[in-house]
Amino acid sequence: MSSQPQNWEMQQEHSREQRFREFLDSHLEQEMLRFTTAGSVDDGKSTLIGRLLHDTRSIYEDQLASIRASRVNRSGGEVDLSLLTDGLRAEREQGITIDVAYRYFSTARRKFIIADTPGHEQYTRNMATGASTADVAIVLIDAKAFQRAGELLPQSRRHTYIASLLRIPHVVAAINKMDLVDYSAEVFDQVSAEFSELASHLELNSIEVIPVSALSGDNVVERSQRMDWYSGPTLLEYLETAPLALREAADGPLRFPVQLVVRPNAEFRGFAGRVERGEVRPGMRVRALPSNRVTTVKRILTYDGELPAAGFPLSVTLELEDEIDLSRGEMLVAETGSAPHVHSSFRAMVVWMHEQPMNEGRTYLAKHTTRTVRASVRRIRYRVDIQSIGHQQSSQLQMNDIAEVEFTTSLPLFFDAYADNREMGALILIDPVSNATVGAAMIMGAVDEDGQDVSSDEGQSEEQEAALVWLRGLEQEAVELRDRIRQAGRAAVILDDQLIPDESLPAAMRALQLAKVTGISSRSDLSQATLASLRDLAGPRFYTTAEAAATLAHAWTNQEAQP
Repeated sequence: MSSQPQNWEMQQEHSREQRFREFLDSHLEQEMLRFTTAGSVDDGKSTLIGRLLHDTRSIYEDQLASIRASRVNRSGGEVDLSLLTDGLRAEREQGITIDVAYRYFSTARRKFIIADTPGHEQYTRNMATGASTADVAIVLIDAKAFQRAGELLPQSRRHTYIASLLRIPHVVAAINKMDLVDYSAEVFDQVSAEFSELASHLELNSIEVIPVSALSGDNVVERSQRMDWYSGPTLLEYLETAPLALREAADGPLRFPVQLVVRPNAEFRGFAGRVERGEVRPGMRVRALPSNRVTTVKRILTYDGELPAAGFPLSVTLELEDEIDLSRGEMLVAETGSAPHVHSSFRAMVVWMHEQPMNEGRTYLAKHTTRTVRASVRRIRYRVDIQSIGHQQSSQLQMNDIAEVEFTTSLPLFFDAYADNREMGALILIDPVSNATVGAAMIMGAVDEDGQDVSSDEGQSEEQEAALVWLRGLEQEAVELRDRIRQAGRAAVILDDQLIPDESLPAAMRALQLAKVTGISSRSDLSQATLASLRDLAGPRFYTTAEAAATLAHAWTNQEAQP
């Protein structure tokens, strides 16, 4: 008799555990949406997020008690919801957002990560940083401020422009403080018309305009009874239903920048990094850039063991079948897939973030994926006039300016246009003296010396034309070949200096190859190990006779002669 209650309790315990596991599984399988808020100062971004958290019951009681007891309260009500995100003392004292505040909450339909970004012009750089990974951008527009000015404020226009540059898939205009304009449909229509015109000019494909009052909660989570003329979704309804298309990086050709060479012992050599685009599998044929050497993926390794495949954005270690020379900043791509641009000149849209201006001719450090190179400002094509969204001539960029700029780098980058892939088209600019991040750039495409666009194939072939030539004991022939290559408009040098030992030739040749310079040597003898390294570096462009190399020089001469 006593065993029945015990069995019943065990069954109940098992049932509770099963329901709890089902709940956890369903929660883990929910979609994750990242969104950011942007707009001008005092548009109510922090209050809006606080309202979202409060009305979705995502705030703990002790948090509410803490902000109720705060001596800072600018809302005039029982609680100032903006304090839920404005955590810095300076933010609470000044009533502005300075740093990007990240918050997390979830509903029955989705999980959310919020980036509350500053509205003040001085902190536009923080807005660009917080919005860089967002799926949705919420641009808040103060209805009362619009009514006073008769137009959108410059900072709202600037943030909308940055959202378009960052290619955020969906943009919402939340017309806030509708309570201050008596919930006027006329004011809403005016703001909506001007924002829609701006969005059309910026070619934003997915926009939504929602009237809200963050302070009183109208149309944030609960539908407003005071704006019955509005029939669209509430802000939360939109966030829960906005389509989340697969990131473009999940598809397309493989891009695997090498971050670290893993060599724990003589038995293993792996290449660690993050898959920035596409998918890699064991047995897949891959090409190393810039050496152009082809090999096969042997294993995909992680801390938890081997994987049958890895795609964006997994960080893994790849073991290859062949011992190839590959280091940090270089890249693995699919052998047969489309290749990235391999080029040292490109144009990009730049958001300048520093008090010191950008000037033509200045050199900065450019960090792109895992490669850091010197980048010189060749030309500022134009600066964007935020008010008119027109183009202005300029040779200098001030803080918060947005412009199209041409760059030339010390070594070629392996990139896709930002419009095709956000991960492979983004870079940051760093001041080489102070090490401060001074700008963010979105690459538009490769350019030639005249600033004309070049295709991916053209850019790749140009970077691969550097050759390695060994003319054993033929010193005069080496000089003649060097001069002929130079006459064809290409760079070439002879590496027979006694200060460069034979075993250092592969490293020297590699540096020349990255700089698009053909290396020539007439040394009388080279070891088998050195020869093998040189062949690995150059692949089909390794020559051992003057006649074969002269054929290449002749082909270059013909290319230069073409109109």
